[in-house]
Amino acid sequence: MTEPAAAYELAEVNIARLKAPLDSPQLKDFVDSLDPVNADADAADGFVWRLQSDTGNATDVSVFGDSWLILNMSVWRDADSLTAYMYQGRHREMLARRREWFERVEEAMVALWWVPAGHRPTVAEAESRLLHIRTHGPTPYAFTLRTSFPPQGATPLIGEVPEGLGCAL
Repeated sequence: MTEPAAAYELAEVNIARLKAPLDSPQLKDFVDSLDPVNADADAADGFVWRLQSDTGNATDVSVFGDSWLILNMSVWRDADSLTAYMYQGRHREMLARRREWFERVEEAMVALWWVPAGHRPTVAEAESRLLHIRTHGPTPYAFTLRTSFPPQGATPLIGEVPEGLGCAL
């Protein structure tokens, strides 16, 4: 007997402000690591989806209309899956070097939220979640790994729920 599919999946967005252009020598190691790190994510247990453009990553996707901000957005089965991926292998190595490539920023640059299974978040949705967490701190609408909420606390915006799921929430 197979387990029923989960009703919710965990969406995450993280943005970073570049210290130099992506094609600069300063960011060469970061750019060269993108494809292998993304391949690791794609193969990770619990990985569901990640935003990507024609380049295979999302570094050319605009967020907040700021060309110095880069975006990573993905969906995972749960927080344990995301955490297991984040703190191992090549991704962990990149995290350790992030200050070489990205500015230190005081405002929240990471947000997590629950989405109905099968929903793929948009950049506008990610921006909304980031702005919410910056204004209100972690809530069921947008939270962090450190201060998280269960999927029962999911509160989508009007228009975020795929057709046919409106009453399931």
